[in-house]
Amino acid sequence: MSDKDRGAGKSLFSPFNIIAGLILIVGLAITFLRFSKGLSAVTNLSDNYPWGIWIGFDLLCGVALAAGGYVTSAAVYIFGMKKYHSAVRPAILTGFLGYSLVLLALLYDVGRPLRLALGYPFVVSQGTSSLLFEVGLCVAIYLTVLFIEFSPAALEWLGLKKMRNLIARLTILLTIFGVVLSTLHQSSLGALFLIAPSKLHPLWYSNYLPIFFFISSIIAGLSMVILESWLAHRYFSHKMDQTWDGENQTKSQSIFDPVFVSLF
Repeated sequence: MSDKDRGAGKSLFSPFNIIAGLILIVGLAITFLRFSKGLSAVTNLSDNYPWGIWIGFDLLCGVALAAGGYVTSAAVYIFGMKKYHSAVRPAILTGFLGYSLVLLALLYDVGRPLRLALGYPFVVSQGTSSLLFEVGLCVAIYLTVLFIEFSPAALEWLGLKKMRNLIARLTILLTIFGVVLSTLHQSSLGALFLIAPSKLHPLWYSNYLPIFFFISSIIAGLSMVILESWLAHRYFSHKMDQTWDGENQTKSQSIFDPVFVSLF
């Protein structure tokens, strides 16, 4: 049965589509109010409480969940775990999409999004003593690294083999650069709480928060790679073709297996 025949009897007004549509409508309305009347129109933030639960969700959690790119590429190219080579491209794509959504969410979070979009903090007023400046700079550079790392897949599709091979030669360099950048900004997110002890419960406050955040990003990134690879294999296995594992050409399979889980 073809994909066209499978979707022929499905209605557009399914429960999922209805709920998703309502969320989109409400989100578009709030987005219009946010960018037309400012943050005060849609939040209760102030100078004493500049961060809400949203920044904790989209920035702190989102960056950690997008860490699968540097973790998987480091495992394959630096630590020599070649049997997980088929997981690298999905992990890098997940990381690229995750970091792109983080930057998009920051446009909602910051008071003057136009300045962020034009690169004002990096060109006009560099806050070199600010942790947030370091986080923003590393995230912006790492997003570029992720784009370059994933570009061979697009170049293969376009038939640009010479350019693809040129970028492929930079794989180790890009992987090392990505790991360094990720180590910096993942740990710096934890360091943000070191300068604001009154904003954190004493039970959770520790001088090792930067290390905790970095380690948590490794586990969160691997968990996201396992989940999305399992979902991809479950629903799109009939569309998977031959993948190159670096030494032998083998059939694509689910990464959600006991061997991969043993990485924990």
